[in-house]
Amino acid sequence: MAEMTDRDSPLFVRPRAVLFDWDNTLVQNWRTIQAALNAALDEAGLPAMDLEQVMFQARHSAQDIFPELFGDDWQTARGTFYAHFESNHLAGLSIMPGAVALMDALAERDVTLAIVSNKKGDLLRKEIEFLGWSHRFVSIVGAQDAEADKPHPAPVHLALKGWGIAPAHDVWLVGDTDIDMRTAVAGGCYPVLVGPGPTDPSLLTGAEPALRCHNCDDLAAFVRRHWDTISV
Repeated sequence: MAEMTDRDSPLFVRPRAVLFDWDNTLVQNWRTIQAALNAALDEAGLPAMDLEQVMFQARHSAQDIFPELFGDDWQTARGTFYAHFESNHLAGLSIMPGAVALMDALAERDVTLAIVSNKKGDLLRKEIEFLGWSHRFVSIVGAQDAEADKPHPAPVHLALKGWGIAPAHDVWLVGDTDIDMRTAVAGGCYPVLVGPGPTDPSLLTGAEPALRCHNCDDLAAFVRRHWDTISV
């Protein structure tokens, strides 16, 4: 069941817009990401990462995490990663259970939808087009599209720019990581966590979600169940 936290609950309002994270929120492509990152690590003579390690690192954008992982050779490693990933990412893409039903439930209630992701923007848009979802979103913001990547609020501002919508409690940011929750807080949005969240709860300190859901189906059920009783 979806769980509202005490944080901000008096201000809980019906959303006029929902900004979705992409990977592990609406879709998953982790094996392809793991294979691409391990190809770059192998080329650099570094040990491979298991899937849990890859998922932890992938909370950040590549341009933020690669200098930390690869040092001075990070741009070469990033090139290897993207070459490998771009050759395989569409074949490995799958939709998270309940994602379509969630987007439909919101669209049926005239909620504006957008994407704010730390996946490189051109690859993100290819995946959305491949799934036939481009029409669902008024804007699609990926890594390197804004002046800084999540958790900086710049991607939120870019996603809402031109739509007459300002960040507020009626703009939900839905994601699966502490980075998404920090982005929501920094951008003035309502933080909604989908999934178990980080294995280390302390990563959410100062960026606790206002609403927690087990998965997309859980959040869709919450929207359908509470829509008429959510404050306008």
